[in-house]
Amino acid sequence: MNKKIVHDALILTAFTLVLGFLLGVVYDITKEPIAAAQKAALDEAYKVVFADAQTFEEDETFDAAAAAELIGASEFSKDEITAVNKALDGSGNVLGYVINVTSHEGSQADISFSVGIQNDGTLNGYSITSISETPGLGVLVQEEPFYSQFEGKTEETYTVVKTAPASDSEIQAVTGATISSRAVTNGVNACLLYFRSALQGGN
Repeated sequence: MNKKIVHDALILTAFTLVLGFLLGVVYDITKEPIAAAQKAALDEAYKVVFADAQTFEEDETFDAAAAAELIGASEFSKDEITAVNKALDGSGNVLGYVINVTSHEGSQADISFSVGIQNDGTLNGYSITSISETPGLGVLVQEEPFYSQFEGKTEETYTVVKTAPASDSEIQAVTGATISSRAVTNGVNACLLYFRSALQGGN
């Protein structure tokens, strides 16, 4: 009986070691393509929200801890600024910024997206890079007519309403997806707050 237990234990150990090795090999093989795909998705998002830019350059002044403290102390504390890039023209002049944000208040999971903001605070719009909201409802925050409500606006903050907006600062929610609509809107608000506090007038 003891020999059988030892035999089974050895087989299980060997199987575990082989499986661990294979998983490690698969990870090594796939990590670079995954990273490349993620970078390509971000590059595409940057172009969507800043079509006039020729290149994008990481903002060396970005401090994730300082951004977290700023946003955490605001009404947009469920949002996280994850990266900031300068949008540059062909001569290297700063046209504005692309700010990456993750909202932790989606109805199903986090929503990550990039927001384009011109030097004067005008919104170019946003581009979703990761979303798992309900198909046919929350996922529609990345489509028309919700998306275009932000384009070209200059308000400091935006609020979600369920009826037709009465002012430029109001954003009409996707029907049946108020939570997702608010998650994106507050993410945009967080980016605008960071922009005004850390970037505007500094280029």
